[in-house]
Amino acid sequence: MSDARSQVPFSRAQFEERLFGVLRWVVIAFLAVITLAPFYYMVLLSVKPIDALLLDPGRLWVSTKEFTLSTYEEVLKPTSEGGQGFLDMLYNSALASVGAVVLTMLAAIPGSYAVSRLRFFGGRHVSALFLAVYLFPATLLAVPLFVMFARMGLQGSLVGLAIVYIAQTVPVSIYMMKNYFVTIPFSIEESAALDGCSRLQIIRKVVLPLAAPSLMATGLYIFMIAWNEFLFALLFLAATPESWTVSLGLQQLANGVEVSKTVLMAGSVVLTIPVVVLFLAAERLLTEGLTSGADKS
Repeated sequence: MSDARSQVPFSRAQFEERLFGVLRWVVIAFLAVITLAPFYYMVLLSVKPIDALLLDPGRLWVSTKEFTLSTYEEVLKPTSEGGQGFLDMLYNSALASVGAVVLTMLAAIPGSYAVSRLRFFGGRHVSALFLAVYLFPATLLAVPLFVMFARMGLQGSLVGLAIVYIAQTVPVSIYMMKNYFVTIPFSIEESAALDGCSRLQIIRKVVLPLAAPSLMATGLYIFMIAWNEFLFALLFLAATPESWTVSLGLQQLANGVEVSKTVLMAGSVVLTIPVVVLFLAAERLLTEGLTSGADKS
């Protein structure tokens, strides 16, 4: 009796800790299911023959006899050999995306450093204005950019497309990197200046090495935007099929009457896998870069 009475009652804090501990795993499991289930079904359909899919479209597995990679062969094979030419489109998407990353970083690094370090009129509101520009619908920018680049002779080229992506990527890139640059102690730059470093040397030798996680996170974010972008690619490359990106090729498959849904799913997997692999490879740097600017102490 004395042992029972001496037991500490179940406190509210313990109840909340156990409850939220259970809810955390429930939420994680729910998010994992709604995220991975469509991707799993997409991969499943891409390795099924169309006959098996028509006979039993709801079956969530594929037998070894039914398993086939002919859909991927058709998607990646050049159009001259009767395929869909996605291998060339992957190359075009990679060129446009990498070009967008390089051009955006060349503009965003000095811009974000200036916003975070230099004192000028309206400096407190500049980052908010950059973010507001990013919130404008892409359709508002599409027609003016198309007219301007058509007059410059850059219509239908991957170079022009990479430059166009800057309109979407520079504002958010400056906003992301500015939040990191303000966390770098100014005393480090002062010490470098006392050692004889110029402003450009301070940025190159001190600031950029310290900001590597933020640069990686921003670069990956820019790459994902450019890789999945469709509107500008359609507007600028519609007349030049040899320069099409993967997103345009996938839309062509979706509109094709003679293209089976298994081939369409294979094209979707081809579009998705590079970004997923890149994200998983840089996941630690991405997380560190996105959260590093949150501490304002």
